[in-house]
Amino acid sequence: MADLPSGFWAGWIVVITLVSVVALAWLVWSIYFGRDQHEESEVEPVWDNNLAEGHNPPPLWWFWLLFGAMIFSLIYLILFPGLGSNTGLLNWSQGKRVADSYGNFEATFADARAAVVDMDLLQIQGNAALMDTAERIYQRECAVCHGPEGRGQANLFPNLQDAEWQWGGLPEQIEQSLRGGRRANMIAWQSILSAEVIDDVAGYVMTLHEGGDADHPGKPLYEQNCAACHGVGGDGNEMLGASRLSDDIWLYGGDFTTIRETLLYGRTGQMPAFGERLDDFQIKLLVALLAR
Repeated sequence: MADLPSGFWAGWIVVITLVSVVALAWLVWSIYFGRDQHEESEVEPVWDNNLAEGHNPPPLWWFWLLFGAMIFSLIYLILFPGLGSNTGLLNWSQGKRVADSYGNFEATFADARAAVVDMDLLQIQGNAALMDTAERIYQRECAVCHGPEGRGQANLFPNLQDAEWQWGGLPEQIEQSLRGGRRANMIAWQSILSAEVIDDVAGYVMTLHEGGDADHPGKPLYEQNCAACHGVGGDGNEMLGASRLSDDIWLYGGDFTTIRETLLYGRTGQMPAFGERLDDFQIKLLVALLAR
């Protein structure tokens, strides 16, 4: 409540709160103490011999319940934030409480977490409790894109279970991907190459997983336009994030139509950076999980 974006909204909440308290107080007063005694002495009309409207006030316990609630509300508004940007006498806030809890957590577990950061990956992978923690971190941070089992999904997010990593699958490379993120960009060739040339290149790419067809008309075109990034044999380049084309593992699909579409329109992909979102302990556990 104390972190409202402007004074207008803080003042508006103050007005609403005070008007509500005053209106409730007036309601209680009018019911129990504001009745005209002369009006109560008047004879009430009677219908069907014994049916009368009457003037029966609410029970007294209802008055004390509302009165106690109003007193509690006033004490709360004095001690805690409730009147706009007023922080209250206790200067309490949810953000401060979270910060205090986080500080207590750090003070309690900082040494144990630091020890895990210094552990060898094999030690972490052999510790069932740590790997369970790593799995929970993965499910919270990574599963939405890469799937609960890390097998990728939607022909958009890479499979983390296979041995092929676009940017490298060594622990240090995985850590770099996690901390800094990755941005891949396969350019569109439709404005550079003709449709016939693109068809020839796509056809040749489909032969690379078998070593490449030396007599294919797309071979020289591939070497002229694609080999700089993907290599002459289609082995890829982890430094550039250029995919390996000599295996049969494809992110967007390995059929002729899909490869042709990739060449025509290009592909872009971004792996977000987690260096500021996750701490060293969490990143170390994720690396141990993904590098198994």
